[in-house]
Amino acid sequence: MTHTAFNRRTFCGSALALALATPGHAQVKSLGDAINKAGRQRMLSQRMGKAWMCLGLGIEVESARRVLDQSMALFDRQLTELKAFAPAGDTRDTYVQLEAAWSGYKALLVGTSPSHNQGKPLLEQAGKVLALAHKGTGLYEQQSSKPGAKLVNVAGRQRMLSQRMAQFYLANTWNVDTAISQREMAKAREEFIPALELLRNAPEATPEIKQTLALADGQWMFFNNALKTGAGSSKAASHVFITSENLLEVMDDVTTQYARILG
Repeated sequence: MTHTAFNRRTFCGSALALALATPGHAQVKSLGDAINKAGRQRMLSQRMGKAWMCLGLGIEVESARRVLDQSMALFDRQLTELKAFAPAGDTRDTYVQLEAAWSGYKALLVGTSPSHNQGKPLLEQAGKVLALAHKGTGLYEQQSSKPGAKLVNVAGRQRMLSQRMAQFYLANTWNVDTAISQREMAKAREEFIPALELLRNAPEATPEIKQTLALADGQWMFFNNALKTGAGSSKAASHVFITSENLLEVMDDVTTQYARILG
């Protein structure tokens, strides 16, 4: 796979396959798989918000609807798997809480057509789901004594950051809680680059992982350039949606590779 393998429409045929990446996995296979899937729930919380904002703005409607539907289905499936895999105690309790928060978020996502006045409540509920999904990921990481567990968590968090930046860019475009949207987007951008370097310089980084991270650099450049475009135009918002999907696919690949090493 090369840097030129992706164009602005690549995600329509490939990155959306992310939502179908685990249909045959009826259960969590290993601790590395658990950290990967738990971390993917963080990403999905923000990806669904991104798609919802696009639907409200009337941008990339067909693709956004597909992203939302597939992301909701994947979140439901993985939540069932992770809850079943969770040991009794804090981890199990966290997934019970996440299930309740998800129910509230789902109601906002599909209860009515996206409207501007529902934008702020939706972002707040997405944040609650994200916080609990992040807690669950950390609890699974703590169950491993291997240093690679942190790398799976960090790589997985990069997926979330890509979607969080896009979600808040689109919220800002729609004038939803603009001060917070701008602040959160900037914060996520600041966190993304150092984490890429950590993943690249880790002793566990294989040549294949480094090659995939080089591809991530290129996709980050496209996405970051799109984010720098002032909010307001439909074309700019469309570009952010598409480039965020392309970056997501690459970071999901990196996370899966690190999870495979962890076992």
